Amino acid sequence: MSWALYTKLSAMMFMEYAVWGAWMPVLAARLLGPLKMSGRQTGWIYATLPLATMISPLFFGQLADKWLDTGWILVGCHLVGAGLLYVAAKQERFGGLFVVMLLYSLCYAATIPLVNALMFRHLTDVDSQSPGIFIWAPVAWALIGYLLTGMRQLAKSDAAGNDCFYLAAVLSLVMAAVCVFQPATPPQAQQGQPMIEALAMLKDFNYAVFMIVSLCVSGMMGFYFQGTSPFMQDLGISSKNVPAAMGMAQAVQALATYFLLALMLEKLGPKWTIAVGAACWLLLYAVYVVGKPRWLVLVAQGLHGLAYVFFIIAGQIFVRIAAPPEILGSAQSLIILVTTGIGFFFGNQLAGIAIEKFAVGGKRQWRQVWLVPLGITLAGALALVLAFKAPEAVSQPSDTTAAAAGAPISPLRG
Repeated sequence: MSWALYTKLSAMMFMEYAVWGAWMPVLAARLLGPLKMSGRQTGWIYATLPLATMISPLFFGQLADKWLDTGWILVGCHLVGAGLLYVAAKQERFGGLFVVMLLYSLCYAATIPLVNALMFRHLTDVDSQSPGIFIWAPVAWALIGYLLTGMRQLAKSDAAGNDCFYLAAVLSLVMAAVCVFQPATPPQAQQGQPMIEALAMLKDFNYAVFMIVSLCVSGMMGFYFQGTSPFMQDLGISSKNVPAAMGMAQAVQALATYFLLALMLEKLGPKWTIAVGAACWLLLYAVYVVGKPRWLVLVAQGLHGLAYVFFIIAGQIFVRIAAPPEILGSAQSLIILVTTGIGFFFGNQLAGIAIEKFAVGGKRQWRQVWLVPLGITLAGALALVLAFKAPEAVSQPSDTTAAAAGAPISPLRG
């Protein structure tokens, strides 16, 4: 891979997650604080992205596989998204914010799998090359968290909390410009229905187990994103410092992506790499249940970073190698639909209900809240270990050769 290609793909990955990271981790504090929304309302605002992920990827994945260059789809979605983020910053009532965030999410949800698909299309060795590009996702998320904290420190106020939307809007415009310069990625599927073929992969028992576990475990991130910010504030951590504190997860994620991901896949194979990711979330929620000392809660943020690398990113790589090249956009869209869509939607709803239900006299009972994702993640991890079978390693010389030649690869041989 040339340095020019690496720079383009890395810039795209960086900006994609910079946009997301500008608002996702800190929005709950604005909703539950200055806007005084309920837990259920907060859950619905956060559910707009999962809802959109059930719709947009199905359409845009097919569009990229059959009709339009992937890069230009990304440009259009981010330009429209920038305007909608600006409008979202002005909204102070639940109804208006929900509508605007749903429209925005329909645009952004389309871009998440297409960024992966564009990157994978231009790599000749996914296992060795993708970690060097994936690393820029957590780096972006962390740096944007620190940038937002710095902005709030300089302004000496974070009372409104809508600065996260303004920052995300500017970053979305930059992302659109970055996508203009991506290498041409025209559609490959000349016939058939790529999304139907991607769904047909679920006929394989191992693949179906992988998808179900991915749905359940990744959905619990709804608790992490909704709950961590107010949880930290209830522990006495200043809201101005929360973005930087949560950014520690992305710092660990970046290191794990670059130094450990390829090694884990090679030595442990996809099953145990993904199982380690689930175990990291289990440990994080266990620390949250205990809730003290405060320094341990802060240090435990790194577990979220490890879990994201070994569960989410390793899962996306597993899908990339399992899917034939001509349905790559649709296959990536399907895993995003399952994790960020269906799983995250129900996880956010459950989180909103739990945060509202487990409150006494207006004080949230965080131990009871965190026991919910702890139990569900444990069940998912056990199902993965007991029912999912996969090859001992993703990287095989014959697979890499076949990938470069454009031949279908299937690691689902148990």
